[in-house]
Parts: sequence; structure tokens; C-alpha cells
Amino acid sequence: MVVEAKPSTKGRKSSAANTSKPRSGSGGLSIDPLSSALEGVDPLSALAATQPSHSIAGHQKSTNQRKDSLPREIDDTFEPWSSKRTGILNKFTTSEKLSITTSFLPSGDKDRVVITKPTTTTVSDKVKNRLEQLDDFEEGSVKEMLNLSQQDYMTRIEELNQALICAWNRDQRVKALKIAIQCAKMLADTAVVQFYPSKFVLITDVLDTFGRLVYDRIKEKSSYLPPGGRVPIKLPANFTPDKVPESAKETCRNWFYKIASIRELIPRIYVEMAIMRCYGYLDQGEYSNALNKLTQAIRGIGDPLVSIYARCYLSRVGMVLAPNIHNHLLPCFNDFLSCYSQLQGDSVQNMLALQRLEMPQYLTLYSPALDWLLQCIAHNSSEETLIKILDKCQKQCNSALLLNSIMGAFKPEYVANKAIQFTEMIKECEETGFPKHYLHRSLGLCLVLADPPDNQKLSLLNEVWKVVMKLKNPTDYISCAEVWIEYVVKHFGKREVNTILGDITKHMTPDRAFEDFYPQLQSVVTKILSHQHDFSVLFTLEKFLPFIDMFQKDSVKTEVCKNITESFIKYQTESTNDPVILNAMMFVCKTMHDSVNALTLDDDRRVISNLICGFIHKVSFGRDFEQQLSYYVECRASFSNLDLVLVELIQKVNSLSMHTRNVVKGNHSRKTAAFVRACAAYCFITVPSLENIFTQLDLYLLSGQVALLNQCLSQADANFKAAISLLADVPKVLDFDGKIRSTDSMFVTFVSNFLSTLLVVPDNPDQGVLYLVRGLLNVLQDYSWEPNSTAKITLYIKVLAMLSAVSQDDYPYHVDKVDSNDAMYGSDPKFLNEVQKVCGTLLSEVLNQLTTLQDGENLKKQSALALDLFMCLVAHGDMEQESMFLFAINLWGLAQKHGLSDTKVMVRHLDYVKKKGRDNKKFQELASKMPLLQTRT
Repeated sequence: MVVEAKPSTKGRKSSAANTSKPRSGSGGLSIDPLSSALEGVDPLSALAATQPSHSIAGHQKSTNQRKDSLPREIDDTFEPWSSKRTGILNKFTTSEKLSITTSFLPSGDKDRVVITKPTTTTVSDKVKNRLEQLDDFEEGSVKEMLNLSQQDYMTRIEELNQALICAWNRDQRVKALKIAIQCAKMLADTAVVQFYPSKFVLITDVLDTFGRLVYDRIKEKSSYLPPGGRVPIKLPANFTPDKVPESAKETCRNWFYKIASIRELIPRIYVEMAIMRCYGYLDQGEYSNALNKLTQAIRGIGDPLVSIYARCYLSRVGMVLAPNIHNHLLPCFNDFLSCYSQLQGDSVQNMLALQRLEMPQYLTLYSPALDWLLQCIAHNSSEETLIKILDKCQKQCNSALLLNSIMGAFKPEYVANKAIQFTEMIKECEETGFPKHYLHRSLGLCLVLADPPDNQKLSLLNEVWKVVMKLKNPTDYISCAEVWIEYVVKHFGKREVNTILGDITKHMTPDRAFEDFYPQLQSVVTKILSHQHDFSVLFTLEKFLPFIDMFQKDSVKTEVCKNITESFIKYQTESTNDPVILNAMMFVCKTMHDSVNALTLDDDRRVISNLICGFIHKVSFGRDFEQQLSYYVECRASFSNLDLVLVELIQKVNSLSMHTRNVVKGNHSRKTAAFVRACAAYCFITVPSLENIFTQLDLYLLSGQVALLNQCLSQADANFKAAISLLADVPKVLDFDGKIRSTDSMFVTFVSNFLSTLLVVPDNPDQGVLYLVRGLLNVLQDYSWEPNSTAKITLYIKVLAMLSAVSQDDYPYHVDKVDSNDAMYGSDPKFLNEVQKVCGTLLSEVLNQLTTLQDGENLKKQSALALDLFMCLVAHGDMEQESMFLFAINLWGLAQKHGLSDTKVMVRHLDYVKKKGRDNKKFQELASKMPLLQTRT
């Protein structure tokens, strides 16, 4: 409802006042612009006449003398309207049918309505004709579109926005203005009141577009001559009014004249606010006057909801244009306080009954506008501003709605300092329609960001919690408990935290209410973990694990367990063996492990595995190695489905075995020898559980090496035999990140590492000479290699190099306290004979393979293999033997026979032979018989 007070005006004709129908206006304006216009008077002139010429200067002077008028520029702490817009549109929705009254939507023939323009002769007739054009929707040219859904309504508003831009681009200024007026008029309609905040957002977007178009248009016409210049230039970004040409100023005044002539109050106010930026072309000081004038004009709007959103738009425009001018903000707030009693009046109550809306829902409609207004007031303000507002609220209207917005707007530090006063005001405030638990939640949000005085912390908690714990509705209760738990964890000990957790469990358990509030309960856990980093304290809370048990949905419980484990890994800086912590964390990790199934994504599986590994890292029993091994045995039983965890456990047990060796300095007692054998057995029986075959091979090799270092020869043999047997099962190709690739390179790499270990592994007297090497060669011989693969021959050449080392009197390296074959056989002729037989067999295999590589791409492979074998002979063979010498020369010739070898590689090999020839005439002779042909690189 729009109310207008019409004070008498000197010179106004009584007949005009009596015959004209009532119009919307503002009690704060001294004249009615419409009546003046009909009498042929320029409304802007009339408005200007009501203010003394020195009013602006006088106002500026008095404003500068005020203590609180210092510039308050917007900084990063101020939340812009754009960040609130989406939230409002998402929150305030409706399923009711909406309507739009306009003539500018592109449907039917509405755009083709012809308006007859009568011949105008006098100034008065011209003004009347212009007003008729502006208000032509009253003449029946506009139709009402009914039964629009919310989405349809939003689409139509966007169409109006586009129609406005289109009209403007076609130089149809009056049409664009009429669209803006009709949009603004929609803000007087509260037929579907629950949608009003979203409607406000949509409509003001259109008005912002209109204001921007007007401003840009005037700026385009504002080219000016700089001092001493002859060519007009455009206005700079930060221009002053003295640079604006008079023609542009006249255009600007005309726009304000048109707007002042709008008959209805709400469109007139909103459209003027939309183009308020244009005052910058006339006088920078005019912003303050316009803001104050519009503040008074809004008092003429009778509907309290419509008026608070008009004040919201005014403060929004003011913060953008003149953030340092804020003397209109408190009057806007005071005006809202003055009309707050209307919310309990008959008109509002009848409207709520008609629309079947409850008072709590209705009051939430005020929140966006009120929150914005209070944010503008609170931005960079002092604590004194908060005190003034609280005092005014206590005297005029101690409303729950107001208190909630005040706590959300002012700095948490200010609210925390006045926390006791807030609790008293909450206790005494009018709860009508706005439940007090919202206020307790808002107060809690402030107190977790800023600490109240130390002597008030406990009294605040007692005062608030005795109210919260009496809440019967689980939704109301958990909304408060979720916030206040952080306050308790920050400022109190485990007794208070345990009490709150127990109370939450008590409220959430009946009727399985917890199933509807998993996000809030998760938030409780997160807030506890963010402040409580002593897990020995956390897990001794009697109510913590029962609280975790309320998460009975698997996916949610897994997420909670992930959060707990992440926090434990992050904040548990020292290793622990506290049984309370271990039992609790084993429960948490077992929960994560049990959530993994065949449908679990690889990424999720990896995340859970890494978290469990992080927990395992944090557990240490010091020198109690047996207890540590028992812990790893328990982990293996609990986490058997996660390969990454099993790999970690095997690594840990091998590390434990090596740690034991370091402690005893390699001299094992009967007890430590039994322990390291137990560690080796743990690894040996765990490796087969793994899925990846190359991971199994690597861990068999590693575990065998560790067992060998600890003189556990039987266990080392078992691991090496298992690795050799497993090689036969290696697939030819594997899937690597979605790509199928050959396993040859990985196969060769593993066997090469394995051979370096086999050199120092002593033979088992019951198994024969080089039984492990023979077993490996049998596997290589029987393995189904890829066609044209050279991996087999490459490995044979590496075995030849290894057997060369085996034949030496003293091996290049040894394992401490383990006798290798050099010590066992002592260059026994029978042993060396066996080695030579194996070498002969391998050479025959290599040569046979080389003879098969005779065509196409195989020739390059032949050259490479011949060169590898040549270097093997040079490095390990006896060149004093004529057969070996000739064999090496033949291999060199074969390597460069077809010119496919790398010249640089050949040169390096020749240099190596020459280097050896400095001390050995046979190598010198060999180098002289190694012709280097020009080969392709």
C-alpha cells in the first residue's frame, strides 16, 4: 500500500488539487511534481526553489563538522551485493503463479499498439502529452500476463531487460524509460510475497541497466575542450563537473525532469535511484542531497516490506557512488524501526492470512534488505555505532529480527565485547515470528570468531546452553549446537566438550533423528578436530566414539573417518603407542577399509590407503620390536584388501628387521635371530596377497636381501625362489594408465637387479652349483617372449657378465657375515668348469639369435646386440685367448656391417678399448684391428 501526504503549496490551484485523483508521494517532499507539471511548471525548478541556493554548501559544512563523517572507503571486508545476489535467488523461491503487467514483452502484437499523439499547442499540453506517454499503460495498452511459473517470470524479466537495451540502441529513449517505470512499478506488488526478495533482485538488475545506459549516453555527449586545446576530447574516468559541457548538463537535467514527472511514488523513487550516478555531471555535492531527499521520500511507502527494500536499494546505490557519505544510513534504519510496529498490524496480518504464510517465514523476507542496510552502517564504523543502535532497539523495538541482523552486520569483536548485553536482549526480545534459537546461533557465530572477555566465557556458555538444551525440535537444536561446540572446544576442557557431545547424542538419538542431520553432525566433528589436537584427550572423551556411531550411513561415516585420520596425521607430530589412541584409530581406519569394495574408484581407494599408511607411520613402540611386529600383524589382518597398505607393512617389517640388525651390530643372539626370521616369514607370506606382479617381484627381492643381511639364508632362498617362479607368470603386456604397453623393459630391469644380488648368494649344498642362476635361466628359456623381442638375448648377455664375476677369486662385494661362493668354492676347478659350461651354452644361444636377425628392422637390433656382446667380452673376457680375441673382432665387424650402429657409441667403445690398451698389448692390438666405418646415427 502506498501512502502520500500532500502538504499545501503556495500558488497551487485548488481546483487542480480537488479534481486530480490521489497520487503516490512522499511526506518528506514539499511539492507534488506531477501537479506542478500539469500547471506548466518545471518540476526540477520547483524542487530547486524549495532549497536555498546555499543549502548544498551549508550542508557540506555541517557534515564536515560531524565526528562520524570521515570518509569510509569500501575495503575487502565489505561483502558486495553481487555475492549476495545468487543466494537470495536460490533461497526465496515460490511455486505460486506470478503475473507481469507490461506492454513491452515480445509476444503477440503488444509492440504494435499505436498510441495516438494529439496535436499540442501550449506548454501545458506538451507536458500533459509527455505524461500520458509515460503512463500509457493506464489507458489499456498494457496487458497482464497471468499464471507464470517462477522460471517463466525470470525469463520475462530478462526479456524486458533485453527490450530496454534494444529500445535504447534504437534511440527510443521514451520507450526505454517506460520499460524502467513499469519494472519499478512491479516492486509495489506483493501478491506473492515470499518471492519478493528475488523479484527485487531481478527488477533492480533491469534498473541498473537503465541507469548505466543513461549515464553512458550523457558521457558520450560530454566531449570538452581542454585548456588551450582546439580538439574536443572525451571525459576522463575521474572527471569533475566543471569539465562537463552545458549541453550535457542540460540533457542530464532533462532526465531528472522526466523522472520527477512520474506520477506514482515507487517508480519515481526507484528510477531516480537508478540514474543517481548522473548527479556527478551536475555537482558532486548533490549526492548527499539526493540520498537525504530519497530517504525522506521512501517514508511515503506504506508497505513495510516494500519500504525496507527501497531503503536497501538506496543504500546499495549510495555505497557504490559515494561510500564516504553515510549520513542517510542511520535515518533509513531509524525509519524502519518507526514502522516496525506495522508488522503486527491488521494489513500485514490480513495479507499473511490471505497468502497462507506464517509470521516466521514472512520475517525472513526482511533479512536480505535489513542485513544489507546494517552492513552499510557497520562497515568501518566504531563500536559506538553498535552501542547507539542497541540502545535505540532496546527503547523502540527489541526485536529478534533486528538483533539477528545486527549480530551478522557488525564486527565479531564488537559483538563479543557486548555478548552479555546481547544475551540479556535475546532473553527479553519479542520472539513473535522469529525464534530465539536463530539469535543464539548468530551470537555463537560471532563468538567463535572473536573471544569475549575471559570473565564472561563460562557465564555466557551457561546462559546460552540452558536455553539450547531445552529445544525439542532437532532442527532447531542442532543448528545451535553445531555452532556452539566450536566455542566450547576453543575455550574449555574435555569435561565441557564431553558434556556437549553427550547432550547432542541425547537429542539426536530419539526416532533416529541423526539420519536427517549428517552434514551438521559432520560439521561438529570437523570443528572439534580443528581445535583439539591432543588425541589422547580426544579419544578419552567418553561420548566421542558413541557420537561417531551415529553416522550409520556408510558413505558419511567413511568421510568422517577420513577427516579424523587426516587430522591425526597432520597434528600428531610424534610417534605414539598409547593404547587408547591405537584402539580408536584402528577402529577408524578399519571403518575406512571396510568401505572399500569392487565398485570403489581407484582414486578413493588410493586416498584411503594413503591415510591408513599415514596412521601406521605414526605408531612406534620404541625398542619393543616384538610388540611392533605384533602391531603390524594386526594391521595386516585388518587392512588385507588394500595393496598399498600391505606394501607399506612389508616395507615397515623389513625396516624393523634392519633396525634390529643395527641394534645388535650384525651379531644376532638366538632371540634376535628368531625375531628377524619371524620378520622374513611375515614378508614372505604377505607378498602373494598383492595384485601387481612387479610389486610382488620387487618385494620378494627386497625381502630376500634383508633376510640375507640378517644371515637368514633359508628365508632368503625362499624369497628368491618365489621370485624366479613368479617370473614365468609375468604377462607380455600390461595396462598402464589406460595404455597397453610391453613389459619387456620392466622384466629386464628386475632381472638385472636380481642378478646383482644372486652374485653374493651362496649355493645350497643340497641344490647343486649355481642352482638359483640355473633356475632363472630355465625360466628365461621357457618364457613366451614377444615376437622379435631382444630382451632374452639382452638378459643372457647380462648373465654372462655376472658369471664372469662368479669366476673371480674374490667377488667385487660381499654381504657382511655371509660367505659367498668365492669363499665356499675357493676357485675350485669343478666349480669353474660348471660356470664355463653355462657360459658356453649362453654364448651359443646368443649367436643363434643373432643369426636370425637378418632382415629389415632386425638388422639394427643385430648391430646393437653384437655391440653389447662385444663390450661384455672386452670388459669380462680373456683377450689373451686367441679364440676370444678373434670372436671379439668378428663381433665388432658384425656390429657395423650394415652401417646401422650409432657412430658416437662406436667411437666411445673404441676409445675404451684404446684406454685399456695402454696397459695391455692385447687390447692395443685389438684396437688396431677395429676399423671404424662411417655409420648412420
